Amino acid sequence: MNVVLKAQSLTKHYGSLTAVRDLSLEVLEGEVLGILGPNGAGKTTSINMMCGLLRPDSGCVSIRGKPITDGTSDTRSRVGVCPQNIVLWSQLTCLEQMVFMGEMYGMRRDAARSRGEGLLRDLDLMEKRNHRACTLSGGMQRRLNLAMALIHDPEILVLDEPEAGLDPQSRVLLREYVRTLARQKTIILTTHNMDEAERMADRVAILDQGRLLIVDTPEALKRTAGEGDVLEIEVEGITLPEAREAVAAVAPQTSITDHTLVIRARSAVEFLPAILEALHAIHARAGEVRLRANTLEDVFISLTGRRLRE
Repeated sequence: MNVVLKAQSLTKHYGSLTAVRDLSLEVLEGEVLGILGPNGAGKTTSINMMCGLLRPDSGCVSIRGKPITDGTSDTRSRVGVCPQNIVLWSQLTCLEQMVFMGEMYGMRRDAARSRGEGLLRDLDLMEKRNHRACTLSGGMQRRLNLAMALIHDPEILVLDEPEAGLDPQSRVLLREYVRTLARQKTIILTTHNMDEAERMADRVAILDQGRLLIVDTPEALKRTAGEGDVLEIEVEGITLPEAREAVAAVAPQTSITDHTLVIRARSAVEFLPAILEALHAIHARAGEVRLRANTLEDVFISLTGRRLRE
């Protein structure tokens, strides 16, 4: 795949605080890239630099090989941004918002109106096209912000916490709509929602304390990072310490809880035949067996820790 956006050694300081430190990242054509991180990890600062809204203290960003900070409207117009905090003109109607935003990008008024109506229809806002933005629900306002980010038909769409504050119906609508845009556009989204990232992202980048920790597909991350899958086996006929000692040779990462052996390892199910054989050798009986696959949240916690962030 071609590289659409390339960030090289981005660094941003706010006084003594380094919000982003030496961030290098390539975004591929037609992919959905999810950017995950705890509060204060530098996600919003990173994407603001990547889309030209914030100048880095050092490093550079290019789109199709052209620096985004060269000041040309062509480079900046390739990007549409839907910010985390809803930005609307409260006294303008939904359609007026669309036309005004389109004109800001140099569109003709009739073209902006026509595309705006299409986007409002796609996002189930057509009935509200002549209603002022201040009368809309929070979910509708967020969908309107997304429509405004798309008015000039950008090549790259940046979504900062797109599902924040949405009710389940709005969340499903927005998620399905973003899926329809996948492959047509390159999408970068930040989120705290692991389910959202796993469902929508082709690749996931995890940031913490301003640094890029890892970037890969969700499936590859679950196979290669984190503490591994969880295999639980209920044991009868012997004590759990005896059972743990018996299977330790084939599954060293074995612990006990209640009446259960707990084995945590990557591809843990592959250990199951040898574990059952070891239990049989000491005349133990295996009861219920449960397997929980390693999740993206497991990977995230293992890389960033459990400490609460403010």
